[in-house]
Amino acid sequence: MTGIYLIRDIIVYIIYFIALMDILRLFGINLYGTLLSLGIVGIAVSLAAKDIISNLFSGIILIIGKSIKVGDTIEINKSKGVVEKIHLRTTTIVDDEGIVSNIPNSTLTNNLFKLYKAPEKYRINIMAGLPLNVDLDEFNSYILEKINKLDGVLDEPKPRIYAKDITFEQTNIKISFWIKDYNNKDDYKLIITNDVRKFTK
Repeated sequence: MTGIYLIRDIIVYIIYFIALMDILRLFGINLYGTLLSLGIVGIAVSLAAKDIISNLFSGIILIIGKSIKVGDTIEINKSKGVVEKIHLRTTTIVDDEGIVSNIPNSTLTNNLFKLYKAPEKYRINIMAGLPLNVDLDEFNSYILEKINKLDGVLDEPKPRIYAKDITFEQTNIKISFWIKDYNNKDDYKLIITNDVRKFTK
């Protein structure tokens, strides 16, 4: 999956480059000959700043070296989360609150980071809003039963349901559980989200 992101990013940068050249040509500026005469190094220097180039090479190192991969839980500079995507320039992580952070790849290659053990990296978090008339104890028993019936859900750590906050319209909760195969996370999210909707109808 990470290789797909690498190929996609390379194609996107090539498309951006070609589009930029065509736009400049419309204004009577033809840089094709100049860039070709300068060579590949000249092209890189003319298109990217130092930090961008650093992040690009760092992204290639991360992807080829496989020091981290999609599904890992990492912590760096007090930011902790599950790796969702590894792009050429940045790595996307999502924390327990669902907050998305894009970390420059040069930060990961130039600094120490924590890589957590396997059970934690397969954690799934689902945020949901329940009507105020829903009995939370009944909901808790219902959802935990649904989760425990799914194949591939880990017994330890145990599934948990947290009440986050209450508004005038709903009770916001977080459902957390761990699975064996992170690649199936979207399937589990769909199943449990559908179970939540069924309970609240």
